[in-house]
Amino acid sequence: MKKKNTKTKVSLSLLSAGMLLLVGCSEEGSSGNNGEDGSAIETIDIMTMSYTPEPPQNDSPVIKELEELTGKKMNMLFVPSTTYGDRFNVTLASGSLPHVMLGDKSPSYISAVRDGAFWDLTDYLDDYENLKINDIVKENVSIEGRIYGIPRARPLGRNAVVIRKDWLENVGMDMPETIDDFYDVLKAFTEDDPDGNGENDTYGMAISEHEEPWNIMQTWFGAPNKWGFDDNGELIPDFTTDEYREALEWFNQIYDEGLINEDFAIMDPTQWTNPMINEEVGIIVDVADTAGRLHKAMVDKDPELDDVLDVFGAVSGDHGLVTKPTTGYHSVFSISTTSVKSEEELKEVLAFLNDLNSEEAQNLTINGIEGVHYELENGELNDLTVDDEKSRNEFQDLNQIQMYLPEEKFHKPEQTDLAIRSQEVMIENEDIVLPDPAYPLVSKIYAQRGQQLDNIIGDARIKYIIGELDDAGFEDAIDTWMSSGGEDYVKEINELYKEAQSVKE
Repeated sequence: MKKKNTKTKVSLSLLSAGMLLLVGCSEEGSSGNNGEDGSAIETIDIMTMSYTPEPPQNDSPVIKELEELTGKKMNMLFVPSTTYGDRFNVTLASGSLPHVMLGDKSPSYISAVRDGAFWDLTDYLDDYENLKINDIVKENVSIEGRIYGIPRARPLGRNAVVIRKDWLENVGMDMPETIDDFYDVLKAFTEDDPDGNGENDTYGMAISEHEEPWNIMQTWFGAPNKWGFDDNGELIPDFTTDEYREALEWFNQIYDEGLINEDFAIMDPTQWTNPMINEEVGIIVDVADTAGRLHKAMVDKDPELDDVLDVFGAVSGDHGLVTKPTTGYHSVFSISTTSVKSEEELKEVLAFLNDLNSEEAQNLTINGIEGVHYELENGELNDLTVDDEKSRNEFQDLNQIQMYLPEEKFHKPEQTDLAIRSQEVMIENEDIVLPDPAYPLVSKIYAQRGQQLDNIIGDARIKYIIGELDDAGFEDAIDTWMSSGGEDYVKEINELYKEAQSVKE
């Protein structure tokens, strides 16, 4: 397998900036240590981010346990999350990369991939049991059809609906299964006194200026997830489809009837859940684990509100049961072609990362050492570091090297019934998620004009929902989108998609 070995020149000022960013990192110097015979990597440098002031040092007993487990010494290069992007760019510019470094699909990362800075892992990952990736996530992490990083997995089916199940019982209704059922529940939560206080003080669903609930719900109507295919197999934007317009009309209806909050377009997302906590609303479309956070806040305010929430994934429309997935990951670990010079060394690093995803390693990175940092009592996790910050610092940020592949295997605290249900919904949703076929594609036009294009349609959608725009006005917005670079964007996306498909073949 051929690989480029390009180094990028860097100015002295950038190198100086990089040195400044070392503050807060645990670093023993870039080892690049090979074995005495020159064929094995003894110490693996890992650059990742930290969220605590004192991340684990390389002499941490937990790191020593991980070294014994994996057979490799570890040189941890922790960078504060607030400065990670800057440090990442400086490191790329220096040409001196650690063996493994955390990155995302930023312009600088994509440019580095194209310059040959990272190994193409596409043909290797299936050989490692703990590095197997969901097919949709594979697409999402890919660049031009190839995989250059191992994702830190996140639930693909995380989007869901949180609902007051006690209100459902109060209005004599079952859990909604269809869009019509969902509408009926919104109506009842608004008009049928679901809290039983005799006041007209509730409504169906809370929405903020965060646009994701609309994006999720429109897939229930059969609208594509951002991009879909027309009858000729060409990629088209979601807002040009009939299904999107059907969803838009429905959004306008529930707004006109007062089934959602009138101020949604200006509501601060940080205040989004307050109406449910304050018992004003019965539904929020967000992520499944929001239910647990809401439950805690509601019970803290009123202990009588224990066990009043439930979660479900989606409701079905004419196109069946579908929902919008998350990307399924949060950043990737890529392997440097300058520090890892041969296929033999690459396989050593991949074996190391595979071992990091074992059950024992997951527990070490998340919980620490059993008997020191945690105990298991009747199978339940008991954290021993709650009041021992020094002990906790021995492992706390090590979750930032964990990929959770092919799944989470570590011990968790005792789960509430609601948390268990949320996990079940996320798993169930994986069977109904609708991927965005264009997500892996890297568009130059979108990089330049994406925000402007998104704003044109986003503003038009809001105006349509609140009745300030009719069908003709929305068509005008589409025309504006097309003439503002959208037409070229659609053309480019189709060309990129065909190129990516040809690479796979």
